[in-house]
Amino acid sequence: MISIIFASLAPSLALLCFFYLKDNYNSEPLGMVFRSFIFGVLLVFPILVIQYAFQEEGLLISPLSQAFISAALFEEFFKWFILFYTVYKHAVFNDPYDGIVYGVSVSLGFATMENVFFLLAYGVDLAFIRALLPVSSHALFGVIMGYYLGKAKFGEKRQQRKLLFFSLLIPWVLHGIYDYILYVQRYWIYMMLPFMIFLWWLALKKVKLANKKTVNDENVKNLY
Repeated sequence: MISIIFASLAPSLALLCFFYLKDNYNSEPLGMVFRSFIFGVLLVFPILVIQYAFQEEGLLISPLSQAFISAALFEEFFKWFILFYTVYKHAVFNDPYDGIVYGVSVSLGFATMENVFFLLAYGVDLAFIRALLPVSSHALFGVIMGYYLGKAKFGEKRQQRKLLFFSLLIPWVLHGIYDYILYVQRYWIYMMLPFMIFLWWLALKKVKLANKKTVNDENVKNLY
């Protein structure tokens, strides 16, 4: 059991540290980051109940509906909901990059608990591939969600609703594509590899843009 917990937690902490240390302006309070991580852990339980209920009723059983609704929509919506109501309106969310830090922490909390259940069921031998794919993909979806939340909060007010919508829509679509590749493609690895490269490229681009926005905003403040 200890090996399973360690194998589930280690890649999540490594990724969380990576994106946390990418903040070029000011680091977020660790207590708030930890709280967001725990919220992500707790999200697994209601989502599993909802997914199980749909499965028992024979609903959302096609590969398309499982990928885009049962997995992607439920998971990304609940993560977005937690971020919006516990972080977005909080005083600690005070620069655009903060959205990425908290988006990643909630997503990795979820991925860690999901990983524990998976490794308990199928064995710790799968820990490495789980770290490369599900855990890292959740982190990257969190980067993109957090980027648009940061842009919504600190961008133009007239764009706020659209950006909030994008903060859910884009991670949902990307998550759905990820799961659909796993569900229906016989040679899924040949599609997953370029898709994961694209996800990393997109997420790191958002990290750079969020940091640039933060620095530029701070420079403007220093003029007054």
